[in-house]
Amino acid sequence: MTESKGRARSRAGLGREAKPGEAPVEAEPQPAHQVADGIPYSMRLAAAWSWRLLLVGGMLAVIVFLIIQLRLIIIPILVAVLIGALLVPFVGFLQRHRWPKWLAVTTAMLTTLAVVGGLLWLGITQIVRGSDELAAQSVIAWNDFRVWLLEGPFHITEEQLNDFVAQVVNSVQEDGSVLLTGALSLGSTLGHFIAGLLLALFATLFILIDGRGIWNWVVGVFPRRARAAIDGAGQSGWATLGNFVRVQILVATIDAIGIGLGAFFLGLPLAVPIAILVFLGSFVPFVGAVVTGALAIFVALVYNGPVIALVMLGIVLLVQQVEGHVLQPLIMGTAVKVHPLGVVLAVATGSLLAGIPGALFAVPVAAVLNVMILYIAGGSWKDQSGPPAIAARSPLWRTVPQRPGYARGE
Repeated sequence: MTESKGRARSRAGLGREAKPGEAPVEAEPQPAHQVADGIPYSMRLAAAWSWRLLLVGGMLAVIVFLIIQLRLIIIPILVAVLIGALLVPFVGFLQRHRWPKWLAVTTAMLTTLAVVGGLLWLGITQIVRGSDELAAQSVIAWNDFRVWLLEGPFHITEEQLNDFVAQVVNSVQEDGSVLLTGALSLGSTLGHFIAGLLLALFATLFILIDGRGIWNWVVGVFPRRARAAIDGAGQSGWATLGNFVRVQILVATIDAIGIGLGAFFLGLPLAVPIAILVFLGSFVPFVGAVVTGALAIFVALVYNGPVIALVMLGIVLLVQQVEGHVLQPLIMGTAVKVHPLGVVLAVATGSLLAGIPGALFAVPVAAVLNVMILYIAGGSWKDQSGPPAIAARSPLWRTVPQRPGYARGE
């Protein structure tokens, strides 16, 4: 009985007691499952979460790296998707009213080019016409400010002011090589801009012509069992993107009208360019509104003095408060379904990773991903045996015929 107990203890990894005169017998290693049982459950749970989070984080890092490296292609494609989300319903509306497809697509493209080109032409011509006067007024305002510093309550001496100006000039001269490099790369940057513009136009054109076929190809890349989830999530994301673009245009228009009318009634000479810049800058949440508002305040300070500049500051703050507390929660919040804190974090992250383009696309990308993830997590697609009949379900693409054999996974 004692010997059998010793063998049992040896098999269990506990070893046996050494007889007198024998060397101690080492215990055999415990089985893996017994070692795992000795680890607290909280530690095993943390370890399981840790390696999964590391895997997801590594995948996201690779995706962000590829997007940054291919930004000259990714940015025009994203611009085309945003424009397509706005124009596809318009093309569908024209086709439902018996317009030929080619005429509807052509009308949508030409209308977009005319509106954007007209706004840019009007703003640029107004700025060019007032540039000389703005420069002269800036010199006058600087001289008045200089006199106030010398004779005002701060008691700044002429020598201190000259030293400060000299430091600024030296900083600009030291950075002259950077400015020269930027000037030399202007041709390359202009070429990239033109190439990106053409790519965005062609991508928008193909989205309007055969967007359904492009989406069918994307869904077909995934396994057959996942196509229903991918298709439903994509349609939900597309609807959210369309709502975002339309609501953002409405919010930008309200901001431009409010600040532009304020500049007009205050007698600012560049009221129209200010309104156009506010409209364009409003597409970049928070950052664009701050920059364009600061420009309006600067013009008011240069032309009309500090009192009118303070009034202009009040108008800008009032418009921004109306946008932040009325338009964004009631209109944008309903359309995008992203918390304001999420919007701020998305814009900050996008700006850190990709600058102005990152801030521009941060909110729509976050909104689309949020809706797609919620759709897939909801599980409503599990009741579908295969991809739904897209042409019958989606009003945006109903005019495009469905690819034969798609529903059968071919």
